[in-house]
Amino acid sequence: QVQLVESGGGLVQTGGSLRLSCAASGSTFTGYHLGWFRQAPGKEREFVAAINWSKISIYYADSVKGRFTISRDNSKNTVYLQMNSLNPEDTAVYYCAADLRLTTIQRNPRYWGQGTQVTVSS
Repeated sequence: QVQLVESGGGLVQTGGSLRLSCAASGSTFTGYHLGWFRQAPGKEREFVAAINWSKISIYYADSVKGRFTISRDNSKNTVYLQMNSLNPEDTAVYYCAADLRLTTIQRNPRYWGQGTQVTVSS
């Protein structure tokens, strides 16, 4: 099993930057694909970004493309989400996710973090 612990959420100004981290632990992390989702109050949870185990395949939602960057450090079992040019529409609870299948990492991953609040003030 995989346990995910997120950090880095908080309050930032419009146009500012924030870096989220998600540390994974468990018996093994080999082969897991990682992703980020977000959910605002009253809205459905939406896909943000994903990166596969080998760091070759990377996917972004159109709403964050060009502003957010997903990366991972397999030696540290950690995935990052660098968020730049933030605006109030980015305000949401951000969740880290992990799955062994690329077909589900963008849709319904098996493992989820607890979520971290990101608030962008206008």
